[in-house]
Amino acid sequence: MYPKWQAFLANSAKQFFSVNDYETAKYISDYMGKYTVDKEKGKYKIDSRFSVKSKADSIIYPGDCIELLRKIPDDFIQLIITSPPYNNGKPYEDKMSIKEYLDWQKQVISECVRVLKPSGSICWQVGNYYENGAVVPLDILLFPIFKSFGLKLNNRIIWHFGYGGNSDRKLSRRYETILWWVKAKDYVFNLDEIRVPHNVPGKTAYKGSDIGLLTPNPLGANPSDVWNILNVKAGCKEITEHPAQFPLELIRRLVLSMSNSGDCVLDPFLEVELLLLLGLKMEEGLLGRRLGRIILGLLGRGLDN
Repeated sequence: MYPKWQAFLANSAKQFFSVNDYETAKYISDYMGKYTVDKEKGKYKIDSRFSVKSKADSIIYPGDCIELLRKIPDDFIQLIITSPPYNNGKPYEDKMSIKEYLDWQKQVISECVRVLKPSGSICWQVGNYYENGAVVPLDILLFPIFKSFGLKLNNRIIWHFGYGGNSDRKLSRRYETILWWVKAKDYVFNLDEIRVPHNVPGKTAYKGSDIGLLTPNPLGANPSDVWNILNVKAGCKEITEHPAQFPLELIRRLVLSMSNSGDCVLDPFLEVELLLLLGLKMEEGLLGRRLGRIILGLLGRGLDN
């Protein structure tokens, strides 16, 4: 196994499962057989093999995500949330030509579309690929691939994280995008679950029969397609050793708004490993009850070096 991922997973086991024993951490890092984590409200089962009949709460597949996807039946997954590597030569990814990268992404996306329910959503979070110092937005390159499979782009969400490295020769990068794709018209969307406080809570109607009455929805405002959510950096309470960690709030919004209780959620690249944290450490909250089975791919392309 790729050694940096092994170290990350072992430490994540201690954080996510609230255990300090070596054997539990070793299970997560080695992905050997099955393991059951005892919780106050029952047992949380994790498996490394996918099966439709499996009763595991989470499946963490230790291999190529395309191999995992091919084991999943058609129309099985309600929500796919992921962030593939950006092909910038990071230690956790294989650097490819941009053509090879897009061909590979097309294979993964094709399988994701196949396993997605008609009511389901795909949230593909990406940033920039850099070519000879020039910015190449990956969402622009990936758009025609998703479109070719008959999906509809429902929103292009701007994730503004407001914090990061500073540049002297260009404007500092402060956002990435989430492409929200749907398969059919009758997709799941629970807006009330993710409403946010109103900018003008005391706004009243100025004309018509409702003049003088409060107009804001009492449950809150639509969060819009620009999300101001801080990214996870050193010092954050939720930080793990994941090299590109999603903030909990970002995943919370996607899961609550695009899935129902007991639905199956898939991440083919283990970029959203905090789904495990949500399922285990927030059992008493709404989000913990909302998650059904969680399926995670480990390395994306089966790194073995």
